[in-house]
Order: sequence, then structure tokens, then C-alpha cells
Amino acid sequence: MTQNTHSELVGLIWNIANKLRGPYRPPQYRKVMLPMIVLRRLDCVLEENHEKVAKKYEQLKASGKYSDDVIDKMLAKTASGERKHPLYNTSNYTFRKLIADSENIARNLVAYINGFSPKAREIFEKFKFEDEIAKLDEANRLFMIVREFIHPEDGKTIDLHPERVTNLQMGYVFEELVRKFNEQANEEAGDHFTPREVIRLMANLIYTDEEDVYKSGIIRTIYDPTCGTGGMLSVSEEHIREQNPNANLILFGQEYNGESYAICCSDLLIKDEPLDNIVMGDTLGDGKTFDGHPGKQFHYMLANPPFGVEWKPQKNTVEKEYKNLGFTGRFGPGLPRINDGALLFLLHMISKMHPSPANGGDGSKIAIVFNGSPLFTGDAGSGESNIRRWIIENDMLEAVVALPNQLFYNTGIYTYIWLVTNRKTEKRKGKVQLIDGTKHYQKMGKSLGDKRNELSDEHIQEITRLYGEFGHEAVSKFLCEGKPEEKIASKIFDNREFGYLKMTVERPLRLNFLVNDERIQRVPDQAAFRALVLTKKRRNKEEMEKEIEAGKALQNSIMEVLEGMKSNQLIMDRAVFEKMLRKEIKQAGLKLDATVQKAIVWALSERDPDATICKDTRGNPEPDPSLRDTELVPLADNIDLPLPMEYDKKAKNTELLDIVEDHCETYLAKEVLPHVSDAWIDHKKTKVGYEIPLNRHFYVFEPPRQLENIEKDIETIEKEILGLLKEMRI
Repeated sequence: MTQNTHSELVGLIWNIANKLRGPYRPPQYRKVMLPMIVLRRLDCVLEENHEKVAKKYEQLKASGKYSDDVIDKMLAKTASGERKHPLYNTSNYTFRKLIADSENIARNLVAYINGFSPKAREIFEKFKFEDEIAKLDEANRLFMIVREFIHPEDGKTIDLHPERVTNLQMGYVFEELVRKFNEQANEEAGDHFTPREVIRLMANLIYTDEEDVYKSGIIRTIYDPTCGTGGMLSVSEEHIREQNPNANLILFGQEYNGESYAICCSDLLIKDEPLDNIVMGDTLGDGKTFDGHPGKQFHYMLANPPFGVEWKPQKNTVEKEYKNLGFTGRFGPGLPRINDGALLFLLHMISKMHPSPANGGDGSKIAIVFNGSPLFTGDAGSGESNIRRWIIENDMLEAVVALPNQLFYNTGIYTYIWLVTNRKTEKRKGKVQLIDGTKHYQKMGKSLGDKRNELSDEHIQEITRLYGEFGHEAVSKFLCEGKPEEKIASKIFDNREFGYLKMTVERPLRLNFLVNDERIQRVPDQAAFRALVLTKKRRNKEEMEKEIEAGKALQNSIMEVLEGMKSNQLIMDRAVFEKMLRKEIKQAGLKLDATVQKAIVWALSERDPDATICKDTRGNPEPDPSLRDTELVPLADNIDLPLPMEYDKKAKNTELLDIVEDHCETYLAKEVLPHVSDAWIDHKKTKVGYEIPLNRHFYVFEPPRQLENIEKDIETIEKEILGLLKEMRI
């Protein structure tokens, strides 16, 4: 009997895996089970025409007339009709034949794998499966495992033929098995899989309003730079073909994990897709591997990059590209902090966009999953803020969708889908849509790791509707604890509403001066004063001792001068006090550099709001660092975007900078000067920042409970406690 449900299939395979216990620990099951599943699936595909292929291969080889390439194509045709990409096996074995010779199963299984077409053999090389075959045979488990894939103990044959188990269903199987394997190893399943319902939502969103992709015969490329086992590529392809069977879709991807890469390639091989478009290696570049598709551009890109993961292994490569290539490379807008490289993947994807329609190209569209960090992490002028700024000011951010928490296997945090494009529709130009989908979920019957919630088809349709209708303050219905509720779930904003100017507000330094015992005692603690007895490097010990003695003598002389200046007179002007000090030092015949004099002045001073403002050598007020503050000023409507990335007078658009400065001065006059009349702005320190405070925009105030109700609850609890105490005394 053939299994017909997902849970049955996963259960059967997991039961087989448990037979590895002994020679393998549970965390190591994957080394055997993943390649065995792929091998069995290929076996199911090729079994029908296997004997024909084996005979054909012997005939072609015996004739000596054909090259390997020609043989490759002829065998592929014999194996499964008009395939574009060869998939066949020239050995004399299938799973059924392997278990007929239990004594030689290890040797025969290796011969079976070596009999596959070159691309299929490459898959098993990535799995490093031959090493496991020897280990299994030595432990007397190999025959048992192979037999179980044909004749499990409960009699249910594991038939993995694509006609019985689609590629999408197979993805779900791999997803759950890898999650179970990783649970045993205490690893994160999220490194490998995105929940399939999240991928379906991403596909629904990215292909909404995409009329061209549904035209018969259209050619479109789809790319995932962190493709894992290929789930996003497969779901995207299936989504489009359901509505446009005649679309010519070309899939591209890159993956650094060997197992995931092998699973992805096996999926594509079965579907007769080219494997050369899937590259193994680190997309960002770790010094050994680099962008696997240099110079290529894609129409659609989807990804779930690792978030909250350090990019130290890629640091040297990424920073070198950033410094040497700037905006001609991938990372021109900036680099995020080293502890989270998720935004680097988005920049990488943007670099692979087709030129926009305005520039004569097709344009591109991106859907990418992030945690909350890329929305707001990083102060104005930081790498994260500058990346957000560049994307928004260039009108590429189309929408951000907040997803429910506890949706992923390895984390319970909230996640967000960003939609980024360089070909917005007319109604979306200059706008960003925020969608709150955090309430659109249903509880799972059984938790899977940290995954306790899931998106139903209805939830996916509702979120897609909100996105497609592009409504401001659009209301959405959802179930909350089983009860229907309504809430605003879509809002539309102008690009500039996410930007702000971080201006530095200075206030003048005001000091009074007094020469008394208390303040004189502060002088020896000043670094410049202590440095007077620090020697320079000299070879002669005698010279060093002389230098130290001279320094001590100078320190003593300074203290004597200050003792002679003792007074109860409080001086409120630094310029007056400095003049007095210089006069006393000169009369004492001392020669002090400016650093030492400044240290003495500072030690004898205290801040005083009634003192005269301290001024620099040019007569300008000197700022007091302790009173320095910053203000976040929203961008004004008359400030055109994009702003210069380097905010200073060297930027080309000085007229625009003058507008920014005027805007800040207006804000200062209205919001700051009424409270502190001596404040001013240091325009050289003004920075442009961008953040996307999605949660703030959808926050709904819930009034606190009435005090009377709280008091009643407290009284009730007190009575319960007293009752319990009485029982304890009894």
C-alpha cells in the first residue's frame, strides 16, 4: 500500500531513521537519510525505463561511434522522453535489485550511484554519501535501510515518484525532517527552511499586479541568493505556472550549505531544470567563494537570508568591495554592524535588478524576509540608516508586511516581508505601504519547535488583498481568541515620512573661577600636569633622571604660583581669569605650553549659568559638551529627495543644503529657543536618518483598567491569601 498523507510519509521515513541508532546518534541521522531520500526519489523516476537505458548504454558504448556528450543526450531521451537536461542511470541496479543481493549491497550501491548521469552524481558528491555507505555496511545496517525504502515493516511502500509526491510536497517533507534532525542536534532549522506558507505569501505578494508574467510565452528569471533547498524557487515557479503554463521561467540560486544545495539540485533535476544556474558558495563572498552570478540581472528575487548572524567571515571581502567600488559595487550605500548582515543580502539583490522602465529596462521586484532589526536599528548616519535612506529616497521600498510571531521553527520573534522594486506602478510612486498582518494566523494543532502559529489560505488571501488594494487605513477582519474583530491593517505613507534630520543643539560654556585650596587640589590630577614628569625615550639614564627632576621642579613652581593667587574673589569671565594667570606665570619666570595652562584653567573652574559665555579665538561662543543635545526633525515638504549622502558644504547641491539648514533653524526657533534662548545648531553635525517604525504606526492605545476594579481584585486576592494562611495554621 502506498502512503497518501504528508504525516504518514514523514512518519515512515522517521521510523527508518531510528533504525540507525547505535552506529549513529540522532543528530547524525541526516547524513544518511537525506541522500537516501533523494536516491529513492530518483530511483522512482527512472525505474520504469531503467532496463532500456542500461541496454542502450551497452549498445552505444560497444559501437564506439559516439562521444560522451551524444551518449548523454541519447540516454536521457531513452530514460524519460524529451528531457532538456540528462537524467539516467546506466548501472544494472535499482532499489529492488539492490536488496536481491544482500551480500554485495555496499559495492552494488556505489556502482548504482556511479551509474547516474554526471549532474546526479555531483549531487551525491555534495552529500559525501560514499563515506556513509562504508560505515553503514560495517555496522550491518546498510541492507536494512535500503530494504526499508522498498518494504517497510508496516507494509507501506515509500513511493516518492513526482506523480505521487509533488516537488512542493517533497519540500514540506524535507522541511519537517530537517527540523526534526536539527532538534536532535540542538541546531536551528531556520538556517535551512522558510515555512512554506510564508513562501506562498511572498509569492502572492511579489506577483500581484504583475501583468507581464502571466502573458503566454513570456520569459522571466527568478533568483534566490540564499536558496537553501529551493523552496522559494519552486513555489514561485508553481505559482506562476498555475496561471500561465506557457511561461518560460528560468531559476537561479546560490547556497553555501552542501546538503541544502544537493537537495535543491535534485529537485531541479527531476523537474528537468538546468542545474548550472544553482551555484554553491557564499553569496557575499568569504575570500574563497563569491557572487555566483556576476553581472547577471533578474526579474524577480526572493530570499530569507540569515538574520541576526554575524558577517565576520565575509568582512574582509565585503569591506574591500565597499571601499574600492562604492556605488559601482554591491554595497555602496553603507555597511550594517558586524552582528547582523541581513541588509547586505538586500543590497546584493538590488545590484542585480534590471534597469527601471524609465531607463529602458524591464525593472525588477524583490521579496525578502527580515526580523525587526533592519526596520529601525542604527542611528542617523549609521550603515543601517544609510541603507534604508538610499532605498527609500530612490523610491524602491514598496511595502513592508508585519507577520505574526511564532511562525518560524527556530525563533518566536516577529518577522517582516519587505517588497522592493524599481518599477512601482503610478499610484505607488513616492509611497510606502505598511501592512499589519500580526493578527492573521491560526494556532497549530501541534507545535513544531518554536512554530506555534501558521498562515491559512484565508490569511494569505487577506494580506494579499490588503496589499493589492493599496488602501490607506484599510480595515481587516481577523479572529482574536476565536472572536471576530476588525482593525486598521494597511496604511500609506509618503517616502519622506520615514526620514528625519538629527541636528545637534549646542549651548554655550559658562565658567566661574576661584583660586582656593579645594580647586588647587584638582590641578595635580590633570593629565597635562602629570605629564610634566614623564620622560622621553633616552639612552642615557642620567639624562632621564635630570628630566624627571626638572619636571618635578616645574610642578612645584606652578603650585607655588597658585598658592600665591589664593583669593575669595569669584571671577565670572574666563578671558579675565586667563589674563591674570598668564601674568602670574610670567612674573614667576615659568614657561608653560598652552596645554598645561589650559589644564590649570579647567581645574580652577566650575560651570555657572550666570557666568560670561566662554569664546574661542575667533570670538565665537564655545559649546559646553555637557549641555549638548540632539533633536530629531521631520523632513519638510519643500526638501527634495534624494538628499546628498554626504551632508556638508562640499556636496554639489548647496541650495538644497541651505533649505535643510533653514528648516532646522525654523524648528530651533519654534521648539527650542523658547526654553533655552542661548542655544544654536552645529550644522556640520546634522545627519539624515531613516527608520520604519511600523509598530508605532499601528499602535492602539488600551486605557488602563478602572481603579475600582483593580482594588476589588486586590481585595479578593487578599482574602484568598488569608484563607490559605488560616488553613496552614490548622
